[in-house]
Amino acid sequence: MDWIISDELGLTVGHLVGWGAAGAMIIGGIAPYIPQYKQIKRTQDAEGFSLYVCLALLIANTLRILFWFGKRYELPLLIQSIVMNITMFIMIHLCVTVRKKNQIIRARERIFTGAIFMLYILLCCVNGSAQPDETARWLDQRSDISTGSEKPRRFYDMDRKYFWAWTDFQSYVDCMLVFSVFGAAVTYLLIEFSPFVELIGFLAVFTEAMLGSPQIAKNLQNKSTEGMSLSMVVMWTCGDIFKTVYFVVREAPTQFWVCGGLQVALDIVILFQVWVYRHNTAAARRTRRGD
Repeated sequence: MDWIISDELGLTVGHLVGWGAAGAMIIGGIAPYIPQYKQIKRTQDAEGFSLYVCLALLIANTLRILFWFGKRYELPLLIQSIVMNITMFIMIHLCVTVRKKNQIIRARERIFTGAIFMLYILLCCVNGSAQPDETARWLDQRSDISTGSEKPRRFYDMDRKYFWAWTDFQSYVDCMLVFSVFGAAVTYLLIEFSPFVELIGFLAVFTEAMLGSPQIAKNLQNKSTEGMSLSMVVMWTCGDIFKTVYFVVREAPTQFWVCGGLQVALDIVILFQVWVYRHNTAAARRTRRGD
């Protein structure tokens, strides 16, 4: 009788530990961005946070969702990807709003216009009813977006200089919508091709592993870590260590834990930047406060 109770308790404890780890994976992924969100909202300054971090995570988690359809991994990791995408859009919305408020002179509106062009091209390909020149004329006639120059900007004119630096939130949503639809279409066509599925998995975790790179570049450019939440980076590091161990213990696909180790290494580089630029950061804070 004691053996049965002990066995049952062991099973229950095991379930609780598993559920706790799964919950930590889902919630722990978004936790580092809470202090960064609060800092941007408090200081009304988003210049120290790189929006390319959001881009890396949006691409990585969208690819991870597509990877799930080709190779079913644990459900908590899928839920984490969905929750993370929502979180990144919330961060982008805040940063875009704050930057608009801080504009002393109203800047020219920069928006993502590729969605309309891609949609029209897709329809033409399906119907086979239009030539490229006709497409260009059709778009030119309907262009109502001006860049301030004599010639109006075309719907399909996408300046790479301003990619992911648009002035309205809807542009970021449209861009990721185009990426998701295109990725889903290709995945649907090649879902039975194993090397392609494995490639999606690798690209997903590798892109996520490199999410620290934009912040490293931002810190190098500013020669300071002012505006970046140290709590966010510390939580990044702790979360990535936990996540990598979780991948190994749960025998997740190899791509997951290899890139998890790379992610931890980049976190350590950012923490090193905090120490190297500590004097510049302190001076920037004094300047911002007007001391």
